[in-house]
Amino acid sequence: MSSDEIKDLLEQKVLEFNRPHFIGADPVCIPHRYTAKEDIEIAGLLAATISWGRRDLIVRAAGKMMEMLWDAPHAFVMQANARELEALEGFVYRTFQGPDLQSMVLGIRRIYQEEGGLEQIMCLDSDAVDTAQGIVRYRNAMLATPGFTARTAKHIADPSAGSSAKRLNMYLRWMVRQDGAGVDFGIWNSLKASQLICPLDVHTGNVGRKLGLLTRKQDDWRAALELTDSLRKFDARDPVKYDFGLFGLGIFEGF
Repeated sequence: MSSDEIKDLLEQKVLEFNRPHFIGADPVCIPHRYTAKEDIEIAGLLAATISWGRRDLIVRAAGKMMEMLWDAPHAFVMQANARELEALEGFVYRTFQGPDLQSMVLGIRRIYQEEGGLEQIMCLDSDAVDTAQGIVRYRNAMLATPGFTARTAKHIADPSAGSSAKRLNMYLRWMVRQDGAGVDFGIWNSLKASQLICPLDVHTGNVGRKLGLLTRKQDDWRAALELTDSLRKFDARDPVKYDFGLFGLGIFEGF
């Protein structure tokens, strides 16, 4: 396929999948339960953190998580007492379990109390070309929280160590992109869509390679940068919109 044909294919798939009907079966449906900025960003972060495996199981587990957080995630994060935090012990989704949820809540609380909130901690310098700076700052802030457990650290990606940071890049897409299509929220103004990095997993990686957009074999940070650079040739201002096309081709169409 020529470059123009690949762009046309991806543009078509973006229009097909970047629509409200996409929301219901995807983890993005969890933050869509809320209208307040803080509820959206906390629910989105926690849902993204457990977004591996089957999507229906992710959505079910993240929904249960929200129930445990009073269905008011910001209020719970800021107000829950020791007994209420202890009640999170029963949460289980694969290797992310009660102690991890407790650590995440305490880490997010500290970020709101001491760092200005999630948007502030993940914001980028104006000349930053990708999201690594904000993701690493977020990870370091969580790990600096008193009592934050070592077992939970493995659930927070580190692009400086080579991780593709798929789930956090997906989360940043949700928070930053403003296209009016109804899927992504666009509630963070401290980052630009042009700075986002395409969420890279086995599906988007395989489709990217088949389309000639990615040559690196490992699904790591360098591969995520390479894929995004290829997508920027199609739309430099909003390269990550093509995540919908890559994901749709891989998951729904077995491309």
